[in-house]
Amino acid sequence: MAENENENDEMMEFDEPVVVMTDEEGNEYYYREDMIVPVGDKRFAILVPFEVDEEEDCECSDDSCSCGCGCTEETDVFIARIDVDESGEEIYVDPTDEEFEEVRKAYEELVEDEEEE
Repeated sequence: MAENENENDEMMEFDEPVVVMTDEEGNEYYYREDMIVPVGDKRFAILVPFEVDEEEDCECSDDSCSCGCGCTEETDVFIARIDVDESGEEIYVDPTDEEFEEVRKAYEELVEDEEEE
């Protein structure tokens, strides 16, 4: 599914790990871990697109934002199970359908708890 490209010189300028996903046609897409959701004894990453041109000064919370920051656009989010391979490196793999539903529910509960605070 994806690789953690910490060794890639081009990506070393960023403060957080970059997850590179490659589609069937060989196109690469860059994601970052937005959150780690523990479910049972497993960990799952919520991966969001890594925007190189992201507007960091925008603090918009308005649906009618017109500053061009993209805060009103829908974002593709991926859920990946974090496993450890034979060499001890973390890898991201597709969760089972059951795991996906468990993580989705746990994520929604975390978001609700944050909104209540």
